Amino acid sequence: MKKTVYLFAMILITLGSYAQIQWKVDPNHSSLNFDISHSGISIVNGKFLEYTGNLTTSGEKLQNANFDFTVDVKSINTNVEARDKHLQSADFFEVEKYPNLTFRSSKILATGKPDQYLLYGKLTIKNVTRDVIFDVIYGGIAKSDKGEKLGMKAQTVINRFDYNINYDPTAVGIGKDVTIVVHLQLAK
Repeated sequence: MKKTVYLFAMILITLGSYAQIQWKVDPNHSSLNFDISHSGISIVNGKFLEYTGNLTTSGEKLQNANFDFTVDVKSINTNVEARDKHLQSADFFEVEKYPNLTFRSSKILATGKPDQYLLYGKLTIKNVTRDVIFDVIYGGIAKSDKGEKLGMKAQTVINRFDYNINYDPTAVGIGKDVTIVVHLQLAK
């Protein structure tokens, strides 16, 4: 009888270690930012204010994690209203036709450096989907009386022309490379 109880307990512990944990982006402690060169002499930065995201992990680390993220493109904010309206237009994001930008992960790999990963996935902008790789720094988990939070930073560079954002095709005034930096805190 003791062996049966012991075996049952071990099975429960093993199954529990494989249980998937669901995390949801906490927008009050997260930010989705981008930088792009302007006139070849400076950088314009901006952010998106409205987005949702979910992360599924198999424990407290990021191995085998799945991530999905949806951004409301109308929420773009560069602190210049006229520029934001232009970015929403057909010259750039065409928000009336393509209101969302999405990211879906396909795999995540440890780099061998502590708490650093490569997050592979599909980024969709204006109905164009491309493979991207984010460099991720895992901040860990904090526990409090308000629950558990997981923190991370993810960064990548994309070519805007790959997503049919073709305004200024010479890239003299507006650079072609866009750096995306995401600071996330997710709630369990």
